[in-house]
Amino acid sequence: MASLQEQLLKAGLADEKKAKSIRNEKRKQRKQQPKGAVQVNEAEERARQARLEKAERDRQLNLERQKEAEKKAIQAQIRQLIETNRLDRSRGETSYQFVDGKKIKKILVDDTMVDQLSRGRLAIVAIGDNYEVVPDKVARKIMERDETAVTSMHDRKQDDAGEDDPYAGYEIPDDLMW
Repeated sequence: MASLQEQLLKAGLADEKKAKSIRNEKRKQRKQQPKGAVQVNEAEERARQARLEKAERDRQLNLERQKEAEKKAIQAQIRQLIETNRLDRSRGETSYQFVDGKKIKKILVDDTMVDQLSRGRLAIVAIGDNYEVVPDKVARKIMERDETAVTSMHDRKQDDAGEDDPYAGYEIPDDLMW
């Protein structure tokens, strides 16, 4: 089988003068290189560089996909926490106002929820465009995952004895005068 150069010469696509000049040029390049140096093929170098760049792009894309999947998983966890722990507001008659971003929002809750919201025992969380009331422990779990999901949560006061109040069973009469 003849070399490509010979085949091109026979087909008439190249002439002898051009082939001779190319052979001389290659011989000069080989002579100019120092002994022991390996001739670097530019095409191979570009192909290797392209493979490295593609691998880096693929790695970055994979990281972005992984972050998106983690974000979706966190949102699903938050949604599940809210759905399972939200308090029933169907009997709510009292309007409770809170700040969401730069807007003042209003939800209907009952009187005990208003008291517990102001004491920090309950919190308001956003689920989509809706707002739900959840206990403060659940709100803290949600805040660990995403702080922006908790819309309104007051700090619990130290002097508030809460559920451990020894006088919780004793009611104060309305007509008591101090």
